[in-house]
Amino acid sequence: MDSQKMEALQRIISTLANKNDEIQNFIDTLNQTLKGVQENSSNILSELDEEFDSLYSILDDVKESMINSIKQEQARKSQELQSQLSQCNNALENSEELLEFATRSLDIKEPEEFSKAARQIKDRVTMASAFRLSLKPKVSDNMTHLMVDFSQERQMLQTLKFLPVPKAPEIDPVDCLVADNSVTVAWRMPEEDNKIDHFILEHRKTNFDGLPRVKDERCWEVIDNIKGTEYTLSGLKFDSKYMNFRVRACNKAVAGEYSDPVTLETKALNFSLDNSSSHLNLRVEDSCVEWDPTGGKGQENKMKGKENKGSVHVTSLKKHTRSGTPSPKRTSIGSRPPAVRGSRDRFTGESYTVLGDTAIESGQHYWEVKAQKDCKSYSVGVAYKTLGKFDQLGKTNTSWCIHVNNWLQNTFAAKHNNKVKALDATVPERIGVFCDFDGGQLSFYDASSKQLLYSFKMKFTQPVLPGFMVWCGGLSLNTGMQVPSAVRTLQKSENGMTGSTSSLNNVTQ
Repeated sequence: MDSQKMEALQRIISTLANKNDEIQNFIDTLNQTLKGVQENSSNILSELDEEFDSLYSILDDVKESMINSIKQEQARKSQELQSQLSQCNNALENSEELLEFATRSLDIKEPEEFSKAARQIKDRVTMASAFRLSLKPKVSDNMTHLMVDFSQERQMLQTLKFLPVPKAPEIDPVDCLVADNSVTVAWRMPEEDNKIDHFILEHRKTNFDGLPRVKDERCWEVIDNIKGTEYTLSGLKFDSKYMNFRVRACNKAVAGEYSDPVTLETKALNFSLDNSSSHLNLRVEDSCVEWDPTGGKGQENKMKGKENKGSVHVTSLKKHTRSGTPSPKRTSIGSRPPAVRGSRDRFTGESYTVLGDTAIESGQHYWEVKAQKDCKSYSVGVAYKTLGKFDQLGKTNTSWCIHVNNWLQNTFAAKHNNKVKALDATVPERIGVFCDFDGGQLSFYDASSKQLLYSFKMKFTQPVLPGFMVWCGGLSLNTGMQVPSAVRTLQKSENGMTGSTSSLNNVTQ
């Protein structure tokens, strides 16, 4: 009874903790939203001031231009009228002088002088500017052609309003697809909007289900200018449990609100090579392993030198017997110096083995391995944690693998419990490994064509670890992969096929 109460209390505590975590995340979201409202409002106000200042500037420029036009027209007409007025004044003055002369001539008594004066008056009248002068103003005083009527513009300005913003799209998780390390996200608009130009999709990885977390999260990655209402991200590495997605619609002027975020599950097996327990003759990175005939002694001596100087503390490495196999030409697997292990006796002798750092206890999982082109010998498979330090993959009943040998003679075989099954297939560039722990199945595929190479069938009695053996060469590992759809399809039809461990029982190496 006490046990039942304890379990019930534990469930209540777990529920309360989850709820508290959910509320705290919502509080963080509200605080971030409030901060965003303040920042965005300030930015929008600044932009509004800039837009109106721009309008004011345009109006001032137009006003100045119109004022200049009016002043220029005033100056032109004034100049024309002043010129005409000056001509008229001169003509009037000359005409008055001629009139006075003609009047005086009437008083002349002698006929000869009178005739002479009359001829002079006639000649002067003929040449007088007053009789050639136009008595019509060259320009009028009308300036109405420079008047303005801004009633339409005022009306237009009075209709100024904020930009029409597209509504938030809606993402339906049922319409989304996660398969083959690709994610297809589909959305729709709540109502038809023919002014939408494109969409912006944002995504990020997370290990939390439910609403996106504000704190301790990665930045959103942006995919812009999507013309349709769905988008597929392919070639992803699923190194997180979930991915968040959100989308917004854009017209020619502005982007709308984000859709409600959607969280999709992207679980896959992620593991690294266990650098701390590999054979001394293996140089191990997170996802690469390379055979090193020097046994790491050069690196060990460097680290010991640093230790003697007091800069770091390193546990001395144990001496290991090394094989006399000649060293092939090797390609470096990375620029990072390999870490020096304090204890490298997990595997020794000719067991050039390294295991994955994550045990498989349930479910279906998939990973891929690629060998260097000049690799002389390597094995890929799984093993129990109890694999002995001198054991080689496939030579015990606690390990299963396929083995490739390119030294002296070429062989390609499946191995288990020191028994070998030669494989009638070309060694692929990349080998895909499928492990169905609950179904008791370990299958190997050509990673490119998904052709089945071999399949072990057994019942796993304890957790298994991915295992790798390499000699005179190197391997690179690709994890964070979903079980490919083609492999799932093949698994449904594989039952009953030959190529299980039973075929290895009577064949010795």
